[in-house]
Amino acid sequence: MPWGLLYWWDMEQVTYLFAFLVLIALIAVVPTVFRRWHVPSVVALMVTGIVIGPNGLDVLGWIGGLTASSVDGQALYQVVSALGFLGLVFLMALAGVETNLRLLANERRAVATLSALTFLLPSAAGFFVYWLFAGGEAGWVVPAVVYASLFASHDVGIVFPVLRELGLMKSRFGVTVLSATIVTDILSLVTLAVCIQLHAMAGGGGLRLSQSLSVIDRFDWSGLGVWFTPCFLAVIVVFLAAVMAVVPLLWKVVGRVVPHADETKPTFFVLMTLLMVLVGETLGINLIVSAFVTGIAVARTPGFRNPSDGVHAKLEAIGFGLVIPFLFLCFGFEADLKTLFGMAGVGGAEVLRGWLVAGATVAGLVASKILSGWLALRFSGFTDRQALCGGMMTVPQLSATVAAALIATNLGILDKTFFNAIVVLSLCTAIPFPPLVRLFIVRGHVPFVRRRPGATDEDNKALTDLEHLDLTI
Repeated sequence: MPWGLLYWWDMEQVTYLFAFLVLIALIAVVPTVFRRWHVPSVVALMVTGIVIGPNGLDVLGWIGGLTASSVDGQALYQVVSALGFLGLVFLMALAGVETNLRLLANERRAVATLSALTFLLPSAAGFFVYWLFAGGEAGWVVPAVVYASLFASHDVGIVFPVLRELGLMKSRFGVTVLSATIVTDILSLVTLAVCIQLHAMAGGGGLRLSQSLSVIDRFDWSGLGVWFTPCFLAVIVVFLAAVMAVVPLLWKVVGRVVPHADETKPTFFVLMTLLMVLVGETLGINLIVSAFVTGIAVARTPGFRNPSDGVHAKLEAIGFGLVIPFLFLCFGFEADLKTLFGMAGVGGAEVLRGWLVAGATVAGLVASKILSGWLALRFSGFTDRQALCGGMMTVPQLSATVAAALIATNLGILDKTFFNAIVVLSLCTAIPFPPLVRLFIVRGHVPFVRRRPGATDEDNKALTDLEHLDLTI
């Protein structure tokens, strides 16, 4: 190898090595420091991404310019973005693994009421906020529905640790809140998938035919008119049913072929998830829906949580310990909070609009979530204080909400102003509300029955299987 080429190759590797050394150090240190003040790791990493990202200190751009190689900051950001994509797949797949559908049958009436109200009322608030600030723009309806779906979602990563810490996992209250979180997450993800396809059919700039894998984009479906949405929903339902039936069978084959406790089992899980994501993208179904349902399907396979295999623990270690943190750094990279503080050279009117959108988003979501949760649980027989606790638990918005907002922004459905508002929303709800709920329950002596009356051994096992999880990232 010529010495010049060897030098060039070495400098390329040194640039990437230095960049990842800095990022891994931040991923390891920053969440640990912030955890002392009970700040979720997700929030700490997002703030880190905002500070060091291209709209902040631009640390990767500085590293690219520091070394004498052809690798610049843009190339480094692209590599981190690719890792963030893998982190998104991991996050949604693990969220699916941690979803036990048996919980939904435990409190049917309360779950249905809480799911319906905490989906519909916040959706209406999100739709109104978008209409208020962008209703006069062309083609505003689909983005407004997307924004509404962001309001509707919950965050199991916030709800679950609070319930577990307070010993409410096996109570009627805990089962209802956790189950409703699952339902609303599924509904919001399906809504997002439909809106993305409608945006593509309308000629959205983020999904040009040359860039889309979807076979739906290869044909003109305008002849279906208003029937397109029901038909596409039917495609989603068939796809989800096929995943729930096929994936457990494939995992059983893996369990028979691969030796017991083999180190490659997590690799097969990733392979299976990426395969389902690819099939879903081909059908026009967004990756977060495909990965989430694949995780649910794999978790239904007997033996998946076998402690001797340790597959679940290994997946959590790879996901939460390595690739998922890059996703939250990417969230911060995409945020441009300089505009909110007038530091990006924008006009005062745009700065004011950004603050108004963020303020209306936070106020609208907090009010609609607390009201809908309180109403639903009061209708289900809970006391005023218990119902208020449930409403407060549905407020925090974090990983799934920001991930969906990032996808919608990258596809050109939402503009940066609304994405920034979602980032502000996550910071304003994920940090204060979990401690507030704990304080309200403990100091207010809110009474809860610790075990749900009439729970079977299978019901309790479905909850016990979750006890070891740590979703605080």
